[in-house]
Amino acid sequence: MRYVSTRGQAPVRDFSGVLLAGLAEDGGLYMPATWPTFSAADWRSLRGLPYAELAARVMQPFIGDAIPFATLQGLCRDAYASFGHPAVVPLVQLDSRLWAQELFHGPTLAFKDMAMQLLGRLFDHVLTQRDERVTIVGATSGDTGSAAIEACAGRARVDIVILHPHGRTSEVQRRQMTTVLAPNVGNIAVDGTFDDCQDLVKAMFADTAFRGEMHLSAVNSINWARIAAQIPYYVASALALGAPEREVAFSVPSGNFGNVLAAWAARRMGLPVVRLVVASNRNDILARFLAANDMSVRGVEPSLSPSMDIQVSSNFERLLFELMDRDAAATVAAMTAFRATGRMPVPQQAWQRARAVFHGFHLDDAGTVTEIRRLHAASGYLADPHTAIGIAAARALACPHGVPTIAMATAHPAKFPDAMEQATGLRPPLPARLADLYERPERFTRAPNDLGAIEAQVRATVLRNAA
Repeated sequence: MRYVSTRGQAPVRDFSGVLLAGLAEDGGLYMPATWPTFSAADWRSLRGLPYAELAARVMQPFIGDAIPFATLQGLCRDAYASFGHPAVVPLVQLDSRLWAQELFHGPTLAFKDMAMQLLGRLFDHVLTQRDERVTIVGATSGDTGSAAIEACAGRARVDIVILHPHGRTSEVQRRQMTTVLAPNVGNIAVDGTFDDCQDLVKAMFADTAFRGEMHLSAVNSINWARIAAQIPYYVASALALGAPEREVAFSVPSGNFGNVLAAWAARRMGLPVVRLVVASNRNDILARFLAANDMSVRGVEPSLSPSMDIQVSSNFERLLFELMDRDAAATVAAMTAFRATGRMPVPQQAWQRARAVFHGFHLDDAGTVTEIRRLHAASGYLADPHTAIGIAAARALACPHGVPTIAMATAHPAKFPDAMEQATGLRPPLPARLADLYERPERFTRAPNDLGAIEAQVRATVLRNAA
């Protein structure tokens, strides 16, 4: 498998090259040069497999000859062996046509573990084969950072530095990052929003001298490997509900657009997905785009669902590239205008193509609390704020003709105890492995929203680990 940039000016790479590069050199995002497709017989052959084996088989076409299949199988088995549920991604039925797929049984209690636990092992394998090391830099709105740090802490060939917006994550989310004291881990609390953190990461990649000096790589969903590793759980849940003979829909809490893009990729591969619901909080740029072709940036508003407190969704560029028939020049023009004006001009035809599959939904904090409370009263199920928005979206935009909808349960409710207590009067306990989280010492650096200051902190982390 070969990969091309959405902006058309970066070298074509294989999977290993894309894994290590993260962001393309021209500022674009890597996409498969061609899409693999699975027949109905191919999908049926995956039924009943353990999750790790299914994941290896679904990902193999994207990896090609970069990693031997037997090695990939072993990496997948190792990645998911420690998850807290034997099914890894269990389905919970909420009503006759609605299911939740729980993606939070990994070490940091969020769906990001599904990709990160595998990515850490992929990095180890590829870097060892090449006798190289990298510095991973990433931005997090809450869950990506802790999952990335958990996957990379202590690895011999990786340094990792994560930027998070100061005061804009939950305490559990912050502590899951800042209490990891491995020497190859750095945490920076930026005086700004997640979008500011994301812009700083992109600026570091655009600084070619710094990128080369630090051997930068990324584990945010700008890295295609992240998307590829998220496709299998959509396949697993669809097969469990009768695919390929039965159609399904997915409702996905969405911030940076990577998770729902993985669902779209599964559809592009031939999975019978008839609808993708993009569920947002009050930061509703994606819902506004799908409703009225209004892709315009507004101020980021803090919410009870901080992982979705985003206005600039990086992975939307990948969908835009596809909607524009892979016209790199048109993609560059749209992204340049978006950067300059805060408004993305999406041609009407491309917008209509998006609306044929994607449906937008947004819910404010009051509605989120109401949904958490309603769901708990009706079924006893505790959904974190992000998951609750996805479930509310699935109920509001239910498919006709008996098509089941699967809502992605993206985080354990114990990660958001204040919101859960507000809605239900209950504070879900952390699992035993995190029971002492509030007593662990923290280590992080607070920094201004300034590229020079951030690069200095990244360099200091690498030098500290080398000492």
